[in-house]
Amino acid sequence: MRPAAIVPLLTAALACATPLWIAPTAPMAADVQRSLDAAHERYASLDEGANADYIPALAEVDPDLFGIVLVTTDGTVYTSGDVETEVSIQSVSKVFTMAKVFEESGTDAIFDVIGVDATGMRFNSIVAVEIAHGIAGGPEMNPLVNAGAIAATSMLRGETRDEIWTSLLSFYSEFAGRPLSVNQPVFESESATNQRNQAIGALMYAYGYIKSDPLRATDVYTEQCSVNVNARDLAMMAATLANGGQNPITDVQVMSPENVPGVLAVMATAGLYDESGKWLFRTGLPAKSGVGGGLLAVAPGRFGIAVVSPPLDAAGNSVRAQRAIEDIVAELGANPYAVQPR
Repeated sequence: MRPAAIVPLLTAALACATPLWIAPTAPMAADVQRSLDAAHERYASLDEGANADYIPALAEVDPDLFGIVLVTTDGTVYTSGDVETEVSIQSVSKVFTMAKVFEESGTDAIFDVIGVDATGMRFNSIVAVEIAHGIAGGPEMNPLVNAGAIAATSMLRGETRDEIWTSLLSFYSEFAGRPLSVNQPVFESESATNQRNQAIGALMYAYGYIKSDPLRATDVYTEQCSVNVNARDLAMMAATLANGGQNPITDVQVMSPENVPGVLAVMATAGLYDESGKWLFRTGLPAKSGVGGGLLAVAPGRFGIAVVSPPLDAAGNSVRAQRAIEDIVAELGANPYAVQPR
C-alpha cells in the first residue's frame, strides 16, 4: 500500500477511537437550562417535609424558598427560581472545614485521627463516639457527623479564636467567589441551644480526639454553621470542588487538586446523614446537605449543582433539593456510574 493511502485510513481509525479517559459530551446549554426550569416547576408546589425547628431561627425561614443553580467547570452559570435569598449553611460547612484541615495538615490528620467511615448512626449521636472509642476495630467516625466535625474544627491552625475564624471564613469565601458573612440571629439561636454539641465536644476532648479547649472548638463550629449562603454560593462551592479546587469564575486555586478526591469520598459515603447510601444509589454524586435547607452535589470535572429549599425529610435533608437534583442528574446523564457499553 502506498504511504499516501495510509493517511486516510489512520485518520478514519482515530476518528472512530474513543479513549476511555475522554469525558462524556457536555449537554447543550439549552438542555441544561430546560432541565433546571422543569425541575423547579415540577417541585415548586411540593408540600412535603418541614423546616428544622430544634434551632428556633431555622423554623422562621420561608418554606417556599426554592432556588436551583448549576455551575460548570468552565464557569457557565445556570439558574432557576430564587437563587439570591440567603440561608445558614449549617452542616454543608463541614465539607469545607474538612478541606481546610486537609490543606493545613494533610489528609492523614483526618484519616488517622477521626476516620472516614460512616458511623451508621444519627449525625449527632453520642453513642457513636462511645462505640468508636471503646471497641477495637469497631466503627469509626468522619468529619461530616457532629463529633467528627467539632474535632476537625479543633484542628484548624491559629493562635487565637479570631485568627482561626478569620482564616476559615476567608476559605469559605474563596470557594463561593465572594465575601461571606455570619447570620448573627442564627448564631445566637444555635449558641443558646447547643448543649448537646458542647457535651459531644467535651467527650471528644476526654477521649483525646480534641487536644485542647473543646468549648472553643464547639463555638467555632457553631459559628461556621451560621454562615449565610444562597443557592448560587453553594453551587459555586461545589463547582470549585468539581474543578479540582479552582474556583471556575475567579480562577483562584482554593485548595490543592490532590486533596479534592478525599473530600469527595467522604461526601459520597456520609454527606446526606442516614440517607447517604440511598442518595449515592440514585445519583452517583458526592453531596452534602444542611438543615438550613441547602444541598450541593459535585459531578467531578463537569459541574457543581445546589438547591436551597428549607423543608426537610425525617433524615434532615431538603425534600425539594433531593428530587430536583436527582431529576437533573438523570436528564443530563451525570451519574458517573451510568456507563453505556462500547
